Amino acid sequence: MTNPLDFWQVDSFSDQPFKGNPAAVFILHEELSDELMQNIAIEMNLSETAFVLIREGQNPLLRWFTPMFEIDLCGHATLASAHIYMTEVQPDLNEVTFETKFVGPLKVDKADTGYRMDFPSRLGERQEISDIPEFVIDAITDKAKPHTAYKSRDLMLVYDNEQIIHDIDPDFNALMKYKDFIIVTAKSNNPKYDFISRFFCADDGIAEDPVTGSAHCTLAPYWADRLEKTDLKAYQASKRGGELDLKVTEERILITGKAVTVINGKMRV
Repeated sequence: MTNPLDFWQVDSFSDQPFKGNPAAVFILHEELSDELMQNIAIEMNLSETAFVLIREGQNPLLRWFTPMFEIDLCGHATLASAHIYMTEVQPDLNEVTFETKFVGPLKVDKADTGYRMDFPSRLGERQEISDIPEFVIDAITDKAKPHTAYKSRDLMLVYDNEQIIHDIDPDFNALMKYKDFIIVTAKSNNPKYDFISRFFCADDGIAEDPVTGSAHCTLAPYWADRLEKTDLKAYQASKRGGELDLKVTEERILITGKAVTVINGKMRV
């Protein structure tokens, strides 16, 4: 058995416990094997578990694991990692740049309304609705059809109104056959928000992700163009719910959210 591993559980995109999206953050001072990190993520059983490797003279290395696999980009676990790094590891810092395996450096700094993350913009390519498997459309809801679709890492489906998004009750057993993550979105009727969304990941161990920062790398450029504005307020309409402030530039998305620590512990492996 190695020395106990320090970890924290953080609710991201919320300033209240039990809302937003929970992520586990492990602060490492020596490398762990991929197999061990995957097993830890399975044990934590959250949508993502983040591992921050402290490296002398270098930026910390950040990696994210779902209960099923290592993922290329995760917003809420990056926010959680920055929160822990700047409160527990280096509380005198106002910003941190994480190195990552898939998307290069990610900078996070403290903002008046939480933490601001500098993420890549990735709208993806427009898709014909007729090219999307019919079982996917029907499994999401048979009461309405999307009018627009884009595909980046995730498949984004745009619907006519907010109520459709709230009412969606997916057939997750059917969606298990579709291996890509799915975003559903619509313009918000609430003047507080510009748009709302939900995020489905049926084959990822967590069927619906509560608040998905990385999905907004696809959502934000679409809605910025549609609404002709670069500063956006978004709401992810899961049961836990979460708010995101977004600023869209030509190649990057600045995603700002709050975070609250709810658990601090040690794992013995």
